[in-house]
Amino acid sequence: MPQSAWQALGRYPELWRVTLLAFASGLPLALSGGTLQAWLADVRIDIRTIGIFSLVGLPYTLKFLWAPLFDRYTPLGMGRRRGGLVLTQVSLVTALLAMSSIDPHSDIALLGLLALGIAFASASQDIVFDAYRTEVLHPPMRGLGAGLTNTGYRLAMLTSGALALVLAGSVGWVATYRVMAVLMALGILVTLLSPEPEAPAATPHRLVEALREPMRAFLQRPAALVFLLLIVLYKFGDAFAATLSTAFLVQGVGFSVAEVGVVNKGVGIAAALAGALAGGALMVRWGLLRALLVFGVLQAVTNLLFAALAVVGKSHGMLVVAVVGEQLFGGMGSAAFVALLMALCDTRYTATQYALFSALAALARVFIGPPAGYLVADLGWPVFFVLTFLASLPALALVLWLGEPIRRLDQSPVVSTGAG
Repeated sequence: MPQSAWQALGRYPELWRVTLLAFASGLPLALSGGTLQAWLADVRIDIRTIGIFSLVGLPYTLKFLWAPLFDRYTPLGMGRRRGGLVLTQVSLVTALLAMSSIDPHSDIALLGLLALGIAFASASQDIVFDAYRTEVLHPPMRGLGAGLTNTGYRLAMLTSGALALVLAGSVGWVATYRVMAVLMALGILVTLLSPEPEAPAATPHRLVEALREPMRAFLQRPAALVFLLLIVLYKFGDAFAATLSTAFLVQGVGFSVAEVGVVNKGVGIAAALAGALAGGALMVRWGLLRALLVFGVLQAVTNLLFAALAVVGKSHGMLVVAVVGEQLFGGMGSAAFVALLMALCDTRYTATQYALFSALAALARVFIGPPAGYLVADLGWPVFFVLTFLASLPALALVLWLGEPIRRLDQSPVVSTGAG
């Protein structure tokens, strides 16, 4: 980590706080998703019922719909952000403890309702955490903060995912979910010890204002529509390649599921964590514009590594190179992208704007799956991955086009006026 990054860690305690809060933000995701599915499968719940449980993840997709509530109201009289965090975290601890006392065979409907409640509270915590992080991390901290929070979030997902499964094998599901509730309760303590971000000059006084004004305020920015296009496209090529990457490794090249799992979940996760931290550290020196360009080029080039693997065939060495490159440089790109979203937010409407930006960025991942399959069937894997590389280039052109506006974002705090 560059020396300037170490200096930033010592100078800005906010970086440590948001890292711990990122852990609290990431912890509940698997507990209503993959880990819950493992619990249901372990106790022999019907597979059709397990399939229905996948719907409890909808709140993560739709969270922008109620994000304005967290810009308008101040829960528990503790400030917009701290109050929202405590409210959602207490809800999560309560729901996890309740879930741990339920027998899936006799109360499956109630278990489903609690899982949906956990997903809703978790998505709401994400809304408030994204807003909190955006408001406390000013330009010198944004890049490193994005990398650290990405790391905290991923470590939390490992804790409530892989670690929870290991724990359940030793002490059972009831104890496992209670341990997760205790870890979640530590997030409340971190929130209580964290200061409320400095309030902007004006916040929404009516709900209709919180619903209407965030996009109107953003559109007053110079090049606002181009920035929206950049949000959609910056991770597009990366997501395009990733949508079929596992199918490619198993079906296209011939690796076993176990081989793919070891590389993806072992080496790949380590590379992703290293990429997020390295990306954030480099941004301390480079600034947002250079990071967006360099990391964007690197994450695009990694798609060509998969094209090379498709040509070479089953090579364990090439597999490691491709996966490590994808995760390492993808993590760097994600750090720069999160820093960009933070820089674009208006502190009056941070919760709503960040939720809308992240939903917009997710559009690519939602719609590219079907055409990706047809492209592979018609053109083959090597051509497909070359096309995903080419699909990354428009975003780089937009970064160059927006050079001066991005420099201005990097030189001023998060704006608190609609004019930007």
